[in-house]
Amino acid sequence: MPKRGDYISWDEFFMGAALLCAMRSKDPNTQVGACIVNAENRILSVGYNGLPTGCSDDEFPWERKADSELDTKYPYVCHAELNAILNSHSTDLRGARIYVALFPCNECAKAIIQSGIREVVYLSDKYADSATTRASKRMFDAAGVAYKQLTPTRGELTLDFREENV
Repeated sequence: MPKRGDYISWDEFFMGAALLCAMRSKDPNTQVGACIVNAENRILSVGYNGLPTGCSDDEFPWERKADSELDTKYPYVCHAELNAILNSHSTDLRGARIYVALFPCNECAKAIIQSGIREVVYLSDKYADSATTRASKRMFDAAGVAYKQLTPTRGELTLDFREENV
């Protein structure tokens, strides 16, 4: 019997892991996940956008706009990329790839560069015209960090938790 032919690519697998991580985010507007992988295609770390450990999801704001910036989520939320880097617990990330649903902001780009990650694979670049995304690309180019947008070969992946399908 020949091997199954409809398996997913490594890029789709790791982006799927990033999207699954994003489902842990409590943010009502934007859910982003990240998955860091080494050259041997082993997952080193994952993360999603959320509040720092010890900060209650029920006590901090999730608003995008408010009269005061302190009443929005922006000063408090850690992005998925930064969480994945911090969750690596001192694992050497030099030469790794990071898979992320949304192109990294300039703050995450700095952390990616400093950690030694050499490639960013992303799904969406919906903020491509923003100053923060343009700054990210400028820093990535200067630091030699490659980035590419993933074009999946399928529109969706389905997880089925029913025991009879295992």
